[in-house]
Amino acid sequence: MKIDLTDTTASKINKALVQGRRAIGTPAVGMVLTMVIVTDEENAYDSIKAAEEASHEHPSRTLVVIKRHARTPRDRTKSHLDAEVRVGADAGTGETVILRMYGEVSDHAGSVVLPLLLPDAPVVVWWPVNAPDVPVKDPLGALAQRRITDMYAVESPLAALEQRVSSYAPGDTDLAWTRLTPWRSMLAAALDQARTEITSAAVESESENPSAELLARWLGARLGVPVERVVTAGPVVTGVRLGTEKGEIVIDRPEGPLATLTLPGQPARTLALKVRPTSELIAEELRRLDADEMYAVALRGEGAKEAHAHV
Repeated sequence: MKIDLTDTTASKINKALVQGRRAIGTPAVGMVLTMVIVTDEENAYDSIKAAEEASHEHPSRTLVVIKRHARTPRDRTKSHLDAEVRVGADAGTGETVILRMYGEVSDHAGSVVLPLLLPDAPVVVWWPVNAPDVPVKDPLGALAQRRITDMYAVESPLAALEQRVSSYAPGDTDLAWTRLTPWRSMLAAALDQARTEITSAAVESESENPSAELLARWLGARLGVPVERVVTAGPVVTGVRLGTEKGEIVIDRPEGPLATLTLPGQPARTLALKVRPTSELIAEELRRLDADEMYAVALRGEGAKEAHAHV
């Protein structure tokens, strides 16, 4: 069910949510969190779709904040808020409210969103594009327990990575880090099997890849060895090589969803290592609402001995 509201208020939106739930016969809400998506019109569809798919695992109220540029005389002269309320099958397993803000109201998005947050429930803010330099100091970011950015969405990912280093606060995370979970799990398992000292390391990827840089920093911090960055023609991270006295530990994924794991003295094995869709990345991030210590370690490339070495 969809309800369109023009020149509206947060109070009217809350009433529309109640009306919508009653109309479809589900007056009780069983959502576990509020997700706030801050995006533009161009990226709104894909972001909403990813959030709705993730809601099957984490039922949530999704608030989509779109700040509109003035296109008509009305936009330039009047500050107003339009909303589209979705409940039932049109909103995954939760509720979705698309908020289009015009004029001065777009400068006060936090005040608009605050009355729409689920009471006594965690808040997660996700910027698919155009993330603020310091997410925790953003008016919407300040409302959240977790703040999700994506360095793949910027023109200079490695410059954005350095910005994340300087602005990091507990609760920050980035999808460039989330994409590494299968790699980190596979590497941890390989190291447990090899049970030998690592003497060198190399991470292979396309140039300017933020995930590869984070992986290299994580390995350097955890293993205490310099990590070489090798540029390859393949997409995303294509390989990791760990040198030992017994030979190399190699995970190679030049393309496609399969990788080859080679351990010293053992035959090569083929393992699944696919590039996951955004909905799976968001669902993973919603499974934890505490600070991600290892993300902080990877950003800074140091401190692994003090942090818990979990993956």
